[in-house]
Amino acid sequence: MSKGIISNYNYCNSLTSYSRRKTREVYIGEIPLGGNNPIRVQSMTTVDTMDTEGSIQQVLRMVEAGCEYVRITAPSIKEAQNLAEIKKGLAKHGCHVPLIADIHFTPNAAELAAKIVEKVRVNPGNYADKKKFEEIEYTEESYNAELARIREKFTPLVKICKEHGTAMRIGTNHGSLSDRIMSRYGDTPLGMVESALEFLRICADHDYHDIVLSMKASNTQVMVQAYRLLVNKLDEEGFEPYPLHLGVTEAGDGEDGRIKSAVGIGTLLEDGLGDTVRVSLTEEPEAEAPVAQMMVDRYTNRANHDFIPAIEKNPINPFEYNKRDSIEVSNVGGGNVPRVIADLSNCKIESYKDLAAIGHFYLPEPDKWRMNDTGADFVYSGSKPISFMLPNGLKEIVDYTYWQNHADRKNKLPLFTKDEYLTAETKHDTINFLLIDSLELSKTLINKISIDPTLVLILETKNDHAMAALRRGFFDMVKWGINNPVIIKRTYETIKDDELQIYASTDIGGLLIDGFGDGVMLGTALSSQDRGEDEQLALVKRYNSTAFGILQAARTRMTKTEYISCPSCGRTLFDLQETTAMIRKRTDHLKGVKIGIMGCIVNGPGEMADADYGYVGSGKGKITLYKGKEVVKRGVPSENAVDELIEIIRADGNWIELEETEKV
Repeated sequence: MSKGIISNYNYCNSLTSYSRRKTREVYIGEIPLGGNNPIRVQSMTTVDTMDTEGSIQQVLRMVEAGCEYVRITAPSIKEAQNLAEIKKGLAKHGCHVPLIADIHFTPNAAELAAKIVEKVRVNPGNYADKKKFEEIEYTEESYNAELARIREKFTPLVKICKEHGTAMRIGTNHGSLSDRIMSRYGDTPLGMVESALEFLRICADHDYHDIVLSMKASNTQVMVQAYRLLVNKLDEEGFEPYPLHLGVTEAGDGEDGRIKSAVGIGTLLEDGLGDTVRVSLTEEPEAEAPVAQMMVDRYTNRANHDFIPAIEKNPINPFEYNKRDSIEVSNVGGGNVPRVIADLSNCKIESYKDLAAIGHFYLPEPDKWRMNDTGADFVYSGSKPISFMLPNGLKEIVDYTYWQNHADRKNKLPLFTKDEYLTAETKHDTINFLLIDSLELSKTLINKISIDPTLVLILETKNDHAMAALRRGFFDMVKWGINNPVIIKRTYETIKDDELQIYASTDIGGLLIDGFGDGVMLGTALSSQDRGEDEQLALVKRYNSTAFGILQAARTRMTKTEYISCPSCGRTLFDLQETTAMIRKRTDHLKGVKIGIMGCIVNGPGEMADADYGYVGSGKGKITLYKGKEVVKRGVPSENAVDELIEIIRADGNWIELEETEKV
């Protein structure tokens, strides 16, 4: 049995050159996964599995939206049996999409479903193990006895899958690790990996290999670390390179759900990991496939990107979070939260009201400024300095050529190009910014940067393989001992909202998860002359909101309430979309508070692993409320449950009243 020792930091083909990990080809029905096949897209139905016609119609809509596989919950024997009727009904419509049965607590349902559908998904923490949130001391003998019990329970399913040519996903979820795994490995990525490997070893003993693996979590840091570590362990133990199913559990809805999904899934896709993707949004399932496809499509021609010098040895531990040490320059770096720089250089800023686009609101009657959750820390105005006084705490950055001739060189901060920085005779006394491409760190520049305690770097790249190019720059700084703060900058042409959220989150999120970056700057490529002033400010607002969303999704700066809401399925006991919207409306001013909204006990206290409070369906019209993983109230009528949840938050000292002036 693996003791969890990590002997190396290997987990992908290359840290600089896009190269997809070659995996075993696994046939799911007639649609193969892994190998040289495209990255596949899938989703999960939300209709009650016993609603045969409703399930059929929803599957048809999902396939039309781009789903190549469809997962359906089968919590008991009766739902497993009804999968055959759903399959027949789909065939009458000429639809033969492979179906996947989702199983948690019922081995007998899994064994039946494996004879009907093309693939079954089992969760090791729920399938044959215990989860009571108990601390249990296991001796080596009692631990091995539990492994023997699991083998006895799991082996029949393995044999059935092998006999019927049914594929299997062994899908570990961060929130449902068993008490036994928790006792030895803790609530860690290593525990997640070991949970899957226990089941994988049983499959190997029976020469069964039609397997897909997943390591899902709502916490993107944990999710990324677990997948990376899984690949590392598979190689270490000599397993075949099984295909990976990628997903962030309980990502939420709207902008937050898309950003969070892209931070987790995109980070892995960047390194060539992943053979199938499911985006878990608290929306209709047919809305998920286009978002997943948007992520996948970025890698169609990625291998043709510009050259990035290779990294022979990873200088950081990719399996745990450690923030890069940086000095504090003013309020950037050191122990400060990552900062956001709003790019206003292509806007014409004429009045206070224009700053509303970056979260700063002027209230004339009390003559005060208010800032919301997306209040930028700096503005970059380029060659068009802002003519009026900014609110306290908001600092303006201008191009060096304008700064050196400006009357107010104390309150405006200079941004240097590389050549300007190397030759400049005058700098700001306390904070200066240097914009540089990630591959431009020459020896001359390094020597000057390393002795400048006033310098903040703004690191950018024009390479299509942006995350890797930027990471290369950070690795060089680690190697050379440069500890100045670094702002990560990406610039995008005019793109749709979904594309902005996906692209920026993917390019920047993986860096933040690796502990890199003291801030984010999203640049706009076109000026207001090209698109109109109002349109330009609306774009700035989107970019600014996205920057804060990425920091939150990467768990590096919490500026708003986080909702860990599951995407709904046939087990759900209430309308998740409506309920999530209702809870969000009442609580979205509670900055940094994490609220789990789960449709049933399967996605209950385990899956909302690190939520502060939980709202979980426990019966028709009944809700169980949690504080952390502890039940506070059971069987609360749904019409009273949100009020009761607020009272629990209030009693815990985390409730604040929303002032009228903060509703802007």
